[in-house]
Parts: sequence; structure tokens; C-alpha cells
Amino acid sequence: ALWVPSFITGNVDVSWRSPVSPLYNLLADLLDFWPPCMLLFAMLLMAFEVMFFNSIQVENQLNTKVSTLGAVVFLLVMNLMPVQTTFYPFLLALVFLLFFINIIFLTYQTAHPELYLLNAGVFLSLATMCYFPTLLLVVWGVISLSILHRGSLRLHVIPILGLLLPYFFYFSFLFLRGDLLTVLQAYGDYFSGFSFSVAGFDRWRLMVLGLLLLVSLIPVFFPQLYSFEKSIAVRTKVRMTIVLLLLGVVMLFIGEDPMQTGVFFVALSVLFSYQLSYLDKLKWSNITFILFLLLVLAFHYVPLFI
Repeated sequence: ALWVPSFITGNVDVSWRSPVSPLYNLLADLLDFWPPCMLLFAMLLMAFEVMFFNSIQVENQLNTKVSTLGAVVFLLVMNLMPVQTTFYPFLLALVFLLFFINIIFLTYQTAHPELYLLNAGVFLSLATMCYFPTLLLVVWGVISLSILHRGSLRLHVIPILGLLLPYFFYFSFLFLRGDLLTVLQAYGDYFSGFSFSVAGFDRWRLMVLGLLLLVSLIPVFFPQLYSFEKSIAVRTKVRMTIVLLLLGVVMLFIGEDPMQTGVFFVALSVLFSYQLSYLDKLKWSNITFILFLLLVLAFHYVPLFI
């Protein structure tokens, strides 16, 4: 239902190709021969991410029980507006980011997290090859390790090594092809032209983002509605997610459209599903879902008739 309007309008834009997003470029080139194929791939990719996100929530006890609560929340938040129901760089990067976030969460229960942290760095590196601004999540990784009391310098260096590893092979391949200097110049141009901008914010986007932030604060103002988990592990991961949300707010000002800079929406999905899972009365959760679903469907279908 959420993706049908994109198939009707042919919501495909390949202008996001960039020299600093080689994995996205590769898939965009392969799927560019037929726009519906690109949309179908993007929709299936989203379906996989929805299921994976739900498993992360359950595995890390951010939901009270095994359910599809996290999946529904994630689906609605990540597909709020039509600009999100297409094949764009962050959608591809999100696969690797979910692995990265899950691995960082799992290091809390791991006595020897060295291999976990190396894998986390590799997944973040692959995410940057799809959507380069996700490199800023290095900051989240460093802060998270401090929150997890994994503060040794050695453990902070390991994910950095993992981050550099895919780029070592990528740049070696470019060197053998004779394209290394051209690509390095493209990276230099990207950093020299990097800036924060509010150009992508219009009235509707500000309204939606403001409403989401307001809803995320409900537990602060009405704590009596919730019976949150007392486990230290769960509460630690919630604190890590709040840090991710703050970083996501900063990342909204990167790129042309804040709705396609999805770190903010991933963090909100974690917090929303956690909050709804621990609501004392199920009816409030059901009412919230119904209202949220109707609002999202309106965003997608009303533009077809105006």
C-alpha cells in the first residue's frame, strides 16, 4: 500500500549517483534499464530491512516479547513520505548500518568484542560506499563504546581498522585500473564542498519532523503510562539510541532532502517501538498505530489527487 503510488508515478531518480558512493552507483547502473525493476528491488530491500530491524529489537530485548511491533513501526517511520519510497543511497546503506548498530549493541554482552568491533567497522565502511555521510556514525561508535565502558584505546582503534579495510581493497582496485587519482580528487572535492544546509526543509517536512520529535518526548511528560524494562543492558542501549537520535538530527542538514537522510528515522524507530512495547494499556498502542497509519497513507495518496 505504501509503495503503490511510487509505481504509479514512476518515482525513480538516478541523480544521486556520486563518485563517493561506488556501491550505490553499481546497483543503480544494473537496475537503470527499467524503472519498475529498480522500484521493485528497493521495495524488497525495504522488506528485508523491516524484518531485520524487528529481529534486532527482539534480540536486544527492546521489545517486551517476540512480535512484529518493531517491524510495523520501522516500516511506517521509514516510509513516511513519497520521497522515501524509491531507490536512494541511504536505503542501500541502511542494510549495512543495521548490521553495524546490532553489532555495537551486542558488544555489551561480549567478553572479547575485538572481532565484533572489526566487523562493525567493515559494515560501516560498506555503508559509506553507498551513502558517504554515514561516516559521521564513527562518532556514535566512539561514544557508544564509552557508554558500554569499553574505553580502552585498543578497542577504539579496531573498528577504525575495519573501516579502512574495504577502502584498502577498493583503492587498490582503482590503482590497478589507473583511476585512483581521479577518484581521490572526487573525494577531495566532496570534503571541500561539504556543508550543512536548511534548503531541504519546507513546511510539511518541518511539521512531520517536529511531530515525531514531540511524540518521542511523551515518556518524559507522561511516565505513568509506561512500565519500562529495568534491565541495565536495555537501558544502556536506549541511552545509546538517544545519542544516535541526536546525531541523526545533525545529519538531517546534510544533503538535498532531510527525509532521505535516515539515521534520524532509524533511531526514532528504535525508541518508538520500545515505548509502544512498554505501554501499560494495549488500547493506546492500537490507537497510536491506527492514527499513524492513516497519516502516512494520506501523505502517499493525497498527492495523487491534487
